[in-house]
Amino acid sequence: MMMVQAVAIIVAGGSGRRMLDDLPKQYLSLDGVPILGRTLIKFEKAPSVGRIVLVVPKDDVNYARDEIADKYRIFKAKHIQAGGETRQDSVRNGLEMVDDRDDIIVIHDGVRPFPSEELIDLSIREAARMGAAVPVIPLKNTVKIVGEDGIIIDTPGRNNLRLAQTPQAFRREIILEAYRSAYREGFYGTDDASLVERMGVPVKTIPGSHDNIKITTPEDLALGELLLKKIGAGI
Repeated sequence: MMMVQAVAIIVAGGSGRRMLDDLPKQYLSLDGVPILGRTLIKFEKAPSVGRIVLVVPKDDVNYARDEIADKYRIFKAKHIQAGGETRQDSVRNGLEMVDDRDDIIVIHDGVRPFPSEELIDLSIREAARMGAAVPVIPLKNTVKIVGEDGIIIDTPGRNNLRLAQTPQAFRREIILEAYRSAYREGFYGTDDASLVERMGVPVKTIPGSHDNIKITTPEDLALGELLLKKIGAGI
């Protein structure tokens, strides 16, 4: 099978407010290495990723280059771009670094440091085949739809419900048009796939992983330390 080369947009624009720490969560240490550094190392090692666009807060561009990309030898990080007010704005800024040579765009949260190489490559291959691919996992718990008064409105069945993760991958022309359309119409979605879905483009789901956690709270950080012991540091 022909290897598909992709550009990865790694979004790390968070302020860390939910982490109750002065240091933004993407720079917090996970067994001696910043969370963002561990995330970037995964994409550096993924053979189907040709280059990386890293998006960080505008005041952090030099820090991210010197203390993360250079320090941890992320040679694929060809561009370090200033982010925007929201995650969607930050991805849009990252997309400005994409060019006609890039067939597949894979977008990933900078504070999700445990995507396997297999998951990264599968998302890219499925995007090349189907146009758009998103990893998902089944729900473990019952979901309740609740009104503003705190009263339960409904309990949807779990059979067709999934939790979406990143990396989410797309053909270049699909994700660019999705972002252009959302910007024109002032639409803000909860993830990148939602912008594609609203255009009527089918999005293929692929199996995600319960290990592929997003670190946003102190509890997540503690879980991340346990996962490192389980799956290895990878450095």
